[in-house]
Amino acid sequence: MERPSTRRRFLASTALTGLAATAGCLSTGETTQAVGDAADGTATASTETAELTPPDSLEEWLADANGYDGEPRTFGRGSRPTISVGHETDRGWAFDPPVIEVTPMTFVRWDWTGHGDQHNVVALDGTFDSGRTNAQSGTGYHFIFEETGEYPFVCEPHSEAGMKGAVIVREVPTTGYEAVDEWVAEAGNFEGTVADRTGSDTAAVTVGAEGNGGAFAFDPPVVRIDAGSTVRWEWTGDGGAHNVVFENTDVSSGDVASEPSTTFEHTFDDPGQYLYACLPHKALGMRGAVVVE
Repeated sequence: MERPSTRRRFLASTALTGLAATAGCLSTGETTQAVGDAADGTATASTETAELTPPDSLEEWLADANGYDGEPRTFGRGSRPTISVGHETDRGWAFDPPVIEVTPMTFVRWDWTGHGDQHNVVALDGTFDSGRTNAQSGTGYHFIFEETGEYPFVCEPHSEAGMKGAVIVREVPTTGYEAVDEWVAEAGNFEGTVADRTGSDTAAVTVGAEGNGGAFAFDPPVVRIDAGSTVRWEWTGDGGAHNVVFENTDVSSGDVASEPSTTFEHTFDDPGQYLYACLPHKALGMRGAVVVE
């Protein structure tokens, strides 16, 4: 999606004015407030300018983003992600998480921590802008992302120091199984592919594969087998302790385990769609599904 580049002057005045925005709002609690507040109720004066232009390569641009490990945090349809503004890292102030992946019509909120002095949130293409900088904890800004695309953003005062991030909006990958799609939409390694293991007596799934910001994934996340076939889950030993627990059916590997020699097997006799997760890392997106035909 092509959007015009934006050039803006920020922190240009000590006068404090209210914020008017059509798509988002900056507020403390539920009350709209002016932005730019310093501890004494004034904004910091500056005549500094910033060139805000969408990068040619989002991946390269994010290479020096503070707190970013190279993998976006994925949020499924209907979620309302929150990004902290002013998260401290070894490299400097950051957004947390710095990069998220969402579906169209997702409500994304940025919440100020009150750390790291003055911050704001500005899209490089001008799509959204929280306005003047603010240092007050409890301040919030939100935007609803209607269209697919890549939306890189920065904190203007700290953009050159690596306080940058992105919202990636994409359609939900589809397997053709609605319940499965909804369940694994938050799995960072899910791309809409079903690993077809029909015709085999046993299908292997790795537990603790790379994904979701670490070794917090099942690989493959979705597998299709014949009725009467067995799925064997094999632990890598990475990502801490994991387990395999199914939704709406009494199938579980039991207590969490971290040893790489750990395995768990289950034979699926009845056709259907079976959804499961690693309970300690479910919120991170460590989810999977077995489709039995």
